[in-house]
Amino acid sequence: MDPVRLKMGGAIMSINSRQDDINDDDYDREEGGGSREVSQEETRLRGVKKILLEERQLILKEAKVEISNFTRGEEKQLVEAALDDGDWSVVDASEEIILQKLHHHKLKLNKIDEALRKINNGSYGICEDCGGFINEARLKVLPYATMCVECKEKREKLEEIEKEHPFQ
Repeated sequence: MDPVRLKMGGAIMSINSRQDDINDDDYDREEGGGSREVSQEETRLRGVKKILLEERQLILKEAKVEISNFTRGEEKQLVEAALDDGDWSVVDASEEIILQKLHHHKLKLNKIDEALRKINNGSYGICEDCGGFINEARLKVLPYATMCVECKEKREKLEEIEKEHPFQ
């Protein structure tokens, strides 16, 4: 499928709705034409991939509904009914909320796509900061996590310090 594109004001939002195929077979083919039993890790990764793809589809569905509602629904009625500056501020605020929702969907889709890429190249579950393994419990809660808890906490502390004392 082609990406869904939406233009509001000067901003253009693009959401790609491509989905990779999932192979749920219990056996993978080897080069010689034979088959081998799938390891427990491969089975686990297939389950994670399936969860990620399902979540991806839900996000795309939500985004498409929001875009559709915006282009032909309540937003259009707000614009048509706007008479004064107060009405236009409501229209602007409503557009900003929709853009923020779509931006959040896009960020989450990017994280899911990155996790799917890592599954395919064998680097899923490895912390991007320290190179250690990300705890299985963390991955169950947040299957697109890119850092272990310790590194994520360190990063958040640094970001908080930077907010309090910005570089000048």
